[in-house]
Amino acid sequence: MANGHKVIGTYYKDTVVSDQQNLEYHYLNVQEEEVKTDFLPESIDGLIYCPGSIKLKPFKRIKPQQFVEDFQLQVVGAIKVIQNALPNLKADSGGSIVMFSTVAVQSGFNFHTQVSASKGAVEGLIRSLAAELAPGIRVNGIAPSMTDTPLASSLLSNQQKKEANAEKHPLKRIGTPEDIANMAEFLLTEKSSWITGQIMHVDGGMSSLKV
Repeated sequence: MANGHKVIGTYYKDTVVSDQQNLEYHYLNVQEEEVKTDFLPESIDGLIYCPGSIKLKPFKRIKPQQFVEDFQLQVVGAIKVIQNALPNLKADSGGSIVMFSTVAVQSGFNFHTQVSASKGAVEGLIRSLAAELAPGIRVNGIAPSMTDTPLASSLLSNQQKKEANAEKHPLKRIGTPEDIANMAEFLLTEKSSWITGQIMHVDGGMSSLKV
């Protein structure tokens, strides 16, 4: 928005209304049988799919149906939205799709089987879709570590938890929404025009460093 671009966001549970000129929101439930994206303009430069879900439990306590439900949200939801939006994406001028994974897919953490299973599928979808849509549309992913957002509030509910989590990262801090948004913006713009099929680890060094 700061660069003059128009941003169209969606909401599901809580109604969101924007008072900013270049930002608008529309209701979207990706778990419905038929997903409607008729609120999109005829032509768009990029698409970000980033539903929120953090459900951390021991494997033995997770019912198979809960894995299915998470897969429906993270993977099938992405498929529905992307298939709907493909006619709107500017293949002739370098459209871009960005999806979200997690650091846990590469690193492996306790109690992360549910989210890692679905996000691992997302990473496979990213790479295969990038090959199929090249050269007109680029497809990349972002794999964050813990980020200080409302979705993670139960895991960062006090200063002690925040400090303990920060210490696990080589850069000794928790991620911010701006850290992730900066990478998303980069992947949407021409600055990343020679990058596709990649998973960008914005994780404070968690996935690759041991210090």
